[in-house]
Amino acid sequence: MAKITSDNVLEILGEKVKPGKSATINFNMAKLYTTTSVEVPVIIERSKRPGPVMLITAGIHGDEINGVEIVRQIISKGINKPQKGTIICIPVVNIFGFLNLRREFPDGRDLNRMFPGTKHGSLASRFAFQFVKNILPLANFCLDFHTGGASRFNAPQVRVKRGDVQSLKYARIFGAPFTIHSKTITKSYRETCAKKDIPVLLFEGGKSQDSNKDVAKHGVEGTMRILSFLEMLNPKFEYPDPIGETVVIENTNWMRAKYSGLLHMKIPCGKHVEKGEYIGTITDPYGKFRHKIKAVNTGYVININESPIVYQGDAIFHISAPPKDE
Repeated sequence: MAKITSDNVLEILGEKVKPGKSATINFNMAKLYTTTSVEVPVIIERSKRPGPVMLITAGIHGDEINGVEIVRQIISKGINKPQKGTIICIPVVNIFGFLNLRREFPDGRDLNRMFPGTKHGSLASRFAFQFVKNILPLANFCLDFHTGGASRFNAPQVRVKRGDVQSLKYARIFGAPFTIHSKTITKSYRETCAKKDIPVLLFEGGKSQDSNKDVAKHGVEGTMRILSFLEMLNPKFEYPDPIGETVVIENTNWMRAKYSGLLHMKIPCGKHVEKGEYIGTITDPYGKFRHKIKAVNTGYVININESPIVYQGDAIFHISAPPKDE
């Protein structure tokens, strides 16, 4: 089991990493059909000074490139070299899905619905089990980076459980444009962290199979603010304060397409709209039909479906809503 010994040596995946040292250790627990090993690089940077262990992950869903890019930048810029404590980065957790730009594991399962996993279950479940046993116990704080699924583009946001005062505090420090009160999904990585009393922030931004510079910037700068708060960030790094205080959203509404057809967006993601405001159009391919989409309520648009074609009932806008008791 992963641990830090009394003399401050980090033991992980059968290796030992002393204070002040760097290491890249491959988390290897399954092979392709060809017997080719699939290795998940675990990148470790340790300060000589003792301190917290920060675990930074992305790519739990293999098609979510934005998160991978955020962690890549954190490593490339040296932000992961702490002035105290340890930073563990895993840019691509689901390397199987990443190879094929697919959300799921090869067994068709969503890894983020398989935690904490089982020793003798499906491939995804076994992977989750080994991750929780051999890596997660080290963490004092977790940052996990995601994007919107498929063509649904998320405004940069942090998800926290309603009533979780500690996570809301950290979300304000992270400083994403939006902080969304969101239920913890059963058998998710975030739920497992919560059950182990490990603080975790889940960042969402952008969409699958896409890399967005603005989203990556929010993710990297938010990480720096958290590291600075924990006194782990190297003093040589400068980062800007958030552009305004994060907007905390307690309730939301999904708008769904009333008709099938070609979808034309008229507003950017993140915009504040008024009830009845014209925000998009659905047309047919033949120039005979045109339907105006109007906002169902006043609020911030935190997700937009950027697919050019939709079916009736598809989710197309996610808009913040007033508290339900209003």
